[in-house]
Amino acid sequence: MYIINIGTLVGVDGEGFLSRRGKDMNKLGLVENAWLHIDNDRFSDWGSMEMLPDIGTEPVVDAKGGFVYPSFCDSHTHIVYAGSREREFIDKINGLSYEEIAKRGGGILNSADLLHSTPEDELYRQSMERVREITAMGTGCVEIKSGYGLTTADELKMLRVIARIAESSPMKVKATFLGAHAVGRAYAGRQSEYVRLVCDEMLPAVAAEGLADFVDVFCDAGFFTVEDTDRILTAASAYGLRPKIHANELAISGGVQIGVKHNAMSVDHLERMGEEEIAILSQSRTVATMLPGASFFLGMPYAPARRAIDSNAIVALASDYNPGSSPSGNMRMVMSLGCIKMKMTPSEAINATTLNGAFAMGESSDYGSIAKGKKANFYITRPMPSTDFYPYAYSTPVIKQVYLNGKAID
Repeated sequence: MYIINIGTLVGVDGEGFLSRRGKDMNKLGLVENAWLHIDNDRFSDWGSMEMLPDIGTEPVVDAKGGFVYPSFCDSHTHIVYAGSREREFIDKINGLSYEEIAKRGGGILNSADLLHSTPEDELYRQSMERVREITAMGTGCVEIKSGYGLTTADELKMLRVIARIAESSPMKVKATFLGAHAVGRAYAGRQSEYVRLVCDEMLPAVAAEGLADFVDVFCDAGFFTVEDTDRILTAASAYGLRPKIHANELAISGGVQIGVKHNAMSVDHLERMGEEEIAILSQSRTVATMLPGASFFLGMPYAPARRAIDSNAIVALASDYNPGSSPSGNMRMVMSLGCIKMKMTPSEAINATTLNGAFAMGESSDYGSIAKGKKANFYITRPMPSTDFYPYAYSTPVIKQVYLNGKAID
């Protein structure tokens, strides 16, 4: 299949980059007035319309001056959950903080209670609605965490739903076990015993069914300590589960340091981060994944993307789609927040939501840019003045057609 008359082909990579860091994040391959060829489910070639080869009898899609972007790669989501938590939305409006809501037994524990009472088929149905929603908004590769189970049976239920999503959706799905999202209600006041449950019962059960690609821990003030995190990650390493850590959302917690020590794919959130943490990430291949949607929704500080990029870190942006602190999977809005609130250039924000997001999931050899041999996950927009217009006019509908694995998605 050929896509022709592309106004601008965005995110083109002819050199095989698996990530971009520091000043290279501002480099964005562009081809004006372009064509793109897809062979079955992968990109095979591209060029300018002046050099369009003989198409023969192959199918042709006319972009009519629209832009073509690689699909978003959202490397941090919690989209398998039951119901919603708009009551807490009102609590926040009335002045309660995220920490105060959690201390009152709300937040993650509320989601765990609701998930426990929701049958697996219904949980799958609700979650697939969100998968279809983010697909329509341009996401083609996603990480989904457990963490609203907080018992062995319910964590496994969540991970089985994620596996069903991976089987039934054309989107690429990666699964993360997050049993250490909070201490389950039955273990209130007995955190060390809950950590033992995660290590000795949950992890072996998850590994026995092959349900997770990664392991995560909420290493932050009021949640799990560095020592807890070290213990869980050490146990997980025996099962080949590489870490992706919640760190430094609520305080400078030591989560960055313990994540890098354990060769984490990414450390995520990072709203509170000092010079030491930035220096460590600037010398590491661990991705600094920032979640501006949570900062926007909770009124928290935004992670210091500008300082991290200027220090040569690998920065990704993800949605944190979840019912309590970021109830949106709109990666275009995430990209715009990166520009508006975090002082990223549009090129940096595009790389952070595509290639570096894929790298944070270990999938950048197949996703995140338009490169020969990569999966043909992309979308066509309506004509725009420039690539800068995309994050600038952040609510103007522009996506015309989404393609996953080289096929149009209705």
